[in-house]
Amino acid sequence: MSDSFDLLVVGGGINGAGIARDAAGRGLKVLLVEKNDLASHTSSASTKLVHGGLRYLENYEFRLVAESLREREVLLRNAPHIIWPLRFVMPHEPTMRPKWMLRIGLALYDRIGGKMSLPRSKGVDLTAAPHRGVLDERLTAGFEYSDCWVEDSRLVVLTAKDAEERGAEVLVRTECTELERSDEGWAATLLSGNSTRTVTARAVVNAAGPFVDKLAKIALGQGTPAHLRLVKGSHIIVSRRFPGEHSYIFQQPDGRIVFAIPYERDYTLIGTTDLLYEGDLDHVEIAPEEIAYLCEAASRYFASPVTETDIASTYAGVRPLYEDNATNNSTVTRDYVFELEADGGAPILSVYGGKITTYRKLAEHALEKLGKVLPIEGEAWTADAPLPGGDIPQADFAHFLFQASARYPWMPPEMLRRLGRAYGTRMHRIIGEATDLAGLGRHLGGTLYEAELRYLVEEEYARSADDVLWRRSKLGLHLPAEAQESVAEWFSAQD
Repeated sequence: MSDSFDLLVVGGGINGAGIARDAAGRGLKVLLVEKNDLASHTSSASTKLVHGGLRYLENYEFRLVAESLREREVLLRNAPHIIWPLRFVMPHEPTMRPKWMLRIGLALYDRIGGKMSLPRSKGVDLTAAPHRGVLDERLTAGFEYSDCWVEDSRLVVLTAKDAEERGAEVLVRTECTELERSDEGWAATLLSGNSTRTVTARAVVNAAGPFVDKLAKIALGQGTPAHLRLVKGSHIIVSRRFPGEHSYIFQQPDGRIVFAIPYERDYTLIGTTDLLYEGDLDHVEIAPEEIAYLCEAASRYFASPVTETDIASTYAGVRPLYEDNATNNSTVTRDYVFELEADGGAPILSVYGGKITTYRKLAEHALEKLGKVLPIEGEAWTADAPLPGGDIPQADFAHFLFQASARYPWMPPEMLRRLGRAYGTRMHRIIGEATDLAGLGRHLGGTLYEAELRYLVEEEYARSADDVLWRRSKLGLHLPAEAQESVAEWFSAQD
């Protein structure tokens, strides 16, 4: 194992994983380190959308929206197992944005990204099925448009996995505690459990998300020149509120929007909020006022109110946004900004902002920045490179699943679909030569068997029950307490 690298990337969220993958694919020797689990902070606490950001048009962020819509096409093509289209229904609320404004905004949204594969927007009658009886009867008309769903934490893990398969070293539960700079490079001290390791790198990427200033202080003795605004976004998961696979987008009196999205078959995901955050970055939780806000926001539109008793689970994360001095947290730019510091010796690139949808393009731009101070020979390559499991012919997931059902007729359809959605073509590596469920090893509960746990440990950096139940999957919502305890015991037995 080498201790000398071209690039040390600190931060195992979507930006760090994306930069590590792109750099490794260009021939750089890359080390990616994450102090917790991959996607354990902001990147697993999103609204789980690959989207252009319809509301960003109001803030005149046309470049960001156009780039996001183009990237939506790229990601949908390269990861069709974990990304799929959704139709969003926006009821027209007469007391808020006028109908003409919504129509013009959606027409621009349909076209600003260029040629798109998804259906364009159109008007919708809310007095007909499937909306009648679901929405408040005052809502009679609206619009619908296309965007995409993404399994956010799986996107991070698969991106990191691809980086590793292209030569990068990926270390989880490894914290960068010291960075010492010279003209030639950086010496980094890495702490993993009770053991330390010192590595050198010609350049550092600070992709630590909400911790970006903390790492900058370790490296430079002070925060970065750019300013950071930490904005918390929280979500509630409630019992299923409506049939169908469409989602709703609800305008709010404060100018914000709130999504209501079908989630994990039995639930509806409602979010998000925008609150300035100054608390403990390692322990971010939804606040009572956020719960009240989201319940009220959804109840304003649904025929039946959403109450705290409906909540099955919650999650919250902190967005590390670039401070553009916007007066409202909701209008702070979601675009990404780089701060390259190379005057005092070896370069360090700090990353601010960004969104899941644009992570691949962010990585390309990061390598362009680094290319000014670090020899990089390879060209951009990720636009046509499927993520692990995403090499599905014609990106046709339905046909892929049909073929898998013929190959594994003994597997329950619910389990087959879950494995297909999570692993794509790599589900075959989990199933191996099994010809029945018993061939997958010990049954932990629900659709989870030991063969999958072993794969997640050996191939996807899982080190604990939470890694599996809440990030590699969302089985934590479905498995009873005793089954979750069985998973925890399984991990304990591996130590």
